[in-house]
This record gives sequence, structure tokens and C-alpha cells, in this order.
Amino acid sequence: MSPGAPTRERLRSLLRTLSLIRGDITLASGAQSGVYIDSKQTSLHPEGAAALGALLLDAVLAIEARTGRRAVGVGGMSIGADPLATAVSLTAWARGRALPAFLVRKTPKGHGTEAYLEGMANLPAGSPVVLLEDVVTTGGSTLSAAKRARAEGLDPFGVACIVDRQVGGVAALAADGLDVEALFALDELADDTP
Repeated sequence: MSPGAPTRERLRSLLRTLSLIRGDITLASGAQSGVYIDSKQTSLHPEGAAALGALLLDAVLAIEARTGRRAVGVGGMSIGADPLATAVSLTAWARGRALPAFLVRKTPKGHGTEAYLEGMANLPAGSPVVLLEDVVTTGGSTLSAAKRARAEGLDPFGVACIVDRQVGGVAALAADGLDVEALFALDELADDTP
């Protein structure tokens, strides 16, 4: 397909084709599932990255509209959020808005600055940010990213994610004060699997 305006339906098709895996899968939460969304297969595809950048930026805008706050950065837990943060930041720039990306490491870098977060030079202390996530299950990895972002002086107030597995993760994020906007519920991608 040639470049053009990304649509939600086209992204759904790409996710189903490139990222939907069926089988006995152990999720990051430790839960078992018959369906896995390997979103990196879509976010690392040029059309997928363009679509995700546009639609996740729209999700950030929806969060801003609901909360009355304006993000000055976007980022999330490496490695799933890395291509998402880059795509959203570049899309925002193309639309005339500076929205720097940041990355949250699972463990601190073992050399140099030994930082948990990368991209902090672009974000002043207290910066309101929206976290990006590929798939929300329990919300555990996003809560870890929020905790680390807060420890570094950022102020996360929302989460834009590709897929909500609808098993309590969004409620856990809301309980932490994070407004969540999901592009898809799991059953929209794998409509025959809970």
C-alpha cells in the first residue's frame, strides 16, 4: 500500500497481519493467553510506524482534551515503547508541534550516566508527559515506567496504548491517576479469543 493518511482500519489490518500470534503464550504479567500481540512487528514496519504515530498522537490529544493538560513529552518502557515514542514525536513535529520522546530503561545503563531515562535533556523538571504502551494487560510495566518517570522529575498524567487486553490494567492505571486512551480492545484484533 502506498503512503497516505493512516486509518484505524488499516492499522487494525496491519496489526492482525503482522503482530497477532496465536498459541500458548506467557505474557509479561505471567498470565497465560492464547493470543499475543507482538506490536514491534507493526511499529517497526514503515506503514505501521506512520499509522501508529498518527493515531497515538490523536490519542495523546484526546487525553489532553479530557484532562485539560498539555504534554511536553511522550515515552515509555523500553523496548516496546521505543518505536512508538519516536513515531509520535516525529508525527507531532510534522504537524508543527515539538513533542520530544523519552525512553525508560528496565535497568539502569551500566556505564556512562547509568541513567534509567534517556532524552531528559529535552524535558525540564516537572514536565507533564504522556506514557506510551503497546499492550496493557495488568498495567504493571506502565506503572513501573510512571514510577521511574516521577522519580526523574517528570509528571505523567496519561497513557496512550495500542491494545487494551481488558483484564484490569486500565483500572490499575486510572487508580494511579493516569488517563488512558486505547486504540483497540483485544477483541477488536482477535475477535474469537477472550
